[in-house]
Amino acid sequence: MAITAAMVKELREKTGAGMMDCKKALEASGGDTEKAIAWLREKGLAKAQKRADRATAEGWIGSYIHSNGKIGVMIELKCETDFVAKSDRFQQLAKDLAMQVAAANPICLKPEDLPQDLIEKEKEIYLKQAKEEGKPEHIAEKIVEGRLKKYYKEVCLLEQAFIKDDSKTIADLLNEAVVALGENIQIGRFVRLSLGE
Repeated sequence: MAITAAMVKELREKTGAGMMDCKKALEASGGDTEKAIAWLREKGLAKAQKRADRATAEGWIGSYIHSNGKIGVMIELKCETDFVAKSDRFQQLAKDLAMQVAAANPICLKPEDLPQDLIEKEKEIYLKQAKEEGKPEHIAEKIVEGRLKKYYKEVCLLEQAFIKDDSKTIADLLNEAVVALGENIQIGRFVRLSLGE
């Protein structure tokens, strides 16, 4: 199938990937846009992992104040260069992440950041629930594992579904930005303030 400029443009608008990457993805997937998006995501993940060890000394503080004035968020988004930090895409990402924190109220960045005693407490609760449901021991342990993963998706920012597109997680969103901007991008810190809490 011949890959047209319009097809490349459409894929670029959907993914934010470079034109040559979009063309390669469409060629590799026989012109199927959905397969091309999956191809780009796979390649992007590999590129993002290669860049993960590079230093992030620059960045931008994203902020969001909810329209009722009762919830506010600040988030530190880090990158390698001042050039990328000042780009519209990077700053929009910082805003989107701040809005995510306001809406989804994560308590940490990733599962490893959760206190071990909190994880143990959650496991106890899930095990007790499974036993009360009459599940055998070996099944109960699998249920606990599944519910713990679901818990991570609720409380860990990188595991959460993106509020603007729930087909991707925040980790996916960061990986896409790494591919599009060509730099290591990391979330540093975030704080969410809610009036009266």
